[in-house]
Amino acid sequence: MRTIQAPVPGGPEALQIVEAERPVPGPGEVLVRIVASGVNRGDVLQRRGHYPPPPGFSDILGLEASGVVEALGEGTTGWEPGQECLVLLAAGGYAEYVTAPAGQLVPPPPGMDLVDAGAFLEVAATVVANMDGVRLCAGENFLVHGGAGGIGSFAIQYAKALGCTVYTTSGSAEKLDYCRSLGADHPLDYHQDWVAATKELTGGHGIDVTLDIIGAKYLTQNVTALARDGRLSIIGLQGGRKGELDLGMLLNKRCSIHAATLRGRPAEQKAAICARTVEAAWPMVADGSIKPLHTTRVPFSDVRRAHELIDSPGHRGKIVLVMDS
Repeated sequence: MRTIQAPVPGGPEALQIVEAERPVPGPGEVLVRIVASGVNRGDVLQRRGHYPPPPGFSDILGLEASGVVEALGEGTTGWEPGQECLVLLAAGGYAEYVTAPAGQLVPPPPGMDLVDAGAFLEVAATVVANMDGVRLCAGENFLVHGGAGGIGSFAIQYAKALGCTVYTTSGSAEKLDYCRSLGADHPLDYHQDWVAATKELTGGHGIDVTLDIIGAKYLTQNVTALARDGRLSIIGLQGGRKGELDLGMLLNKRCSIHAATLRGRPAEQKAAICARTVEAAWPMVADGSIKPLHTTRVPFSDVRRAHELIDSPGHRGKIVLVMDS
């Protein structure tokens, strides 16, 4: 089968199509014939040599995919060959076939095209798990950075469906309009003083929950923007790993910082997160509160272009690799 790997770290040109043996499902596992594979920021970091797969997993890129159940391993229940599914992965999604524990498979969201759904589960699971972790509630002020990206596109809709007032940052008028179309109440240009803007727009209250993909660069600003008893959830480090923070400000506001990744979690945790994501988000898709993300479809064999697009100025939503013959 064809797989996509980056034997030598580098730019998009490092991506190579590599032939590999089709995997065989072990006990409790499912073999999935892949229809589409979501392209995520973690894939870009792995290609650059900064985010290797967890020990014991293959070097094949890809954190999520959609497809059709092909075969079951010994003792596997809950799935049958021929069923459509989404699968959450630690590695292996850029391939024609992949195996995963049965608990990491979920049905496609109601009414969603299987190709578009190939770039949906990873962001949905990330947002749901982390917002559960910081107890996001109706009536709160919610801020997500990078609102036009995959995480932001889902988080805006999810928080809005929960009954929050949604703030987001992005870097162009076009992207701010896109965030507004998703339901963001207050899209903010990150080139301007977005901290002051949140204080003014909330009448001095501040942000109750922030979902942050930036990391160190925004650490002080994020805490400054928080309300009393506010919570900061860090899920990315696009702005660096190390920052300084006035702990007195954290103490005085009774704030908390939550940080978590999804990729390296044990299988049983991922299964629980997948089940919770279906429980929380799939009804929102069914009733139209959450719409399919804006997806750019790229043929599997043109994966280098997909990785060029994810860093392009006009990129919105998600990019999905569509399996070609």
